[in-house]
Amino acid sequence: MHAVRHAAKRLPPCCAQVPLTADPDPGRHIAIVRAAVGSVLWEFTMSRKSKHPSETPRPEPQAQPGATPRRRGLFIAAGAAVLLAAAGGTLLYQRGGARSPALDAVTQRPGLASDHAPTMGDAGAKVHVVEFLDPACETCATFYPLVKQVMAENPGKIRLSVRHVPFHQGSGPVVAMLEASRKQGKYWQTLEALLASQGLWVINHVAQPEMARQVVAGAGLNVEQLMIDMTASDVAERMARDSKDAAELNVTKTPEYFVNGRQMQSFGRQQLLSLIRDAVRSAY
Repeated sequence: MHAVRHAAKRLPPCCAQVPLTADPDPGRHIAIVRAAVGSVLWEFTMSRKSKHPSETPRPEPQAQPGATPRRRGLFIAAGAAVLLAAAGGTLLYQRGGARSPALDAVTQRPGLASDHAPTMGDAGAKVHVVEFLDPACETCATFYPLVKQVMAENPGKIRLSVRHVPFHQGSGPVVAMLEASRKQGKYWQTLEALLASQGLWVINHVAQPEMARQVVAGAGLNVEQLMIDMTASDVAERMARDSKDAAELNVTKTPEYFVNGRQMQSFGRQQLLSLIRDAVRSAY
């Protein structure tokens, strides 16, 4: 699934999700959320006992000094809020929630309007790359430096907006960490720390949120404040919007890229580079 080391081969996106479809029974989703919240509590209780028996042991990051039951309680509450927000985004999509009338001036597609998303690059750049990313996705971690490389080759001409889609099991709370890190002005440092250390907190393609928390503590974040901010309403709203827009755009795998509104027709390093470079040539 992760053939990213073989540049000559056609590379598949990292992970997939069944597209959302209309469901006439919203109560079913409430029951699912309640069950999922219970699973979050169980996951944090058993996280250190649930490694796959065939897995080669990975070094775990050292626990941060001052870890307290209160911090764990905040983390569990944040996980529950993330699950409820994701369910809200699903229900909003299924019930045909109204779209924002503000369209991105470059992409001209409502689902790609990314004014709420973290953005890197010159605001006036004529080439806009919108990436749907799961922080637990191995291929996302491999392609992220590639996007930064092509941006460096074209200074001032490209901007990148990142949208989050937690397709991997356990990835929702990690996305909430990323969104909450924006309140401390450390989104990009947090994202890069997570992508660079995936082997420490993604085990058998399952994200381990508490281990990810230990990783992001090294990015200079106030972790206690981060845990509180993860439950903020604006964090939940941005996550729900990303999930809704991903469903409307039929994003079922990550990473998924749109360049000035054009989606990649096939996936691979060269395909992405060509799509961006063609857009630069057309715009400049």
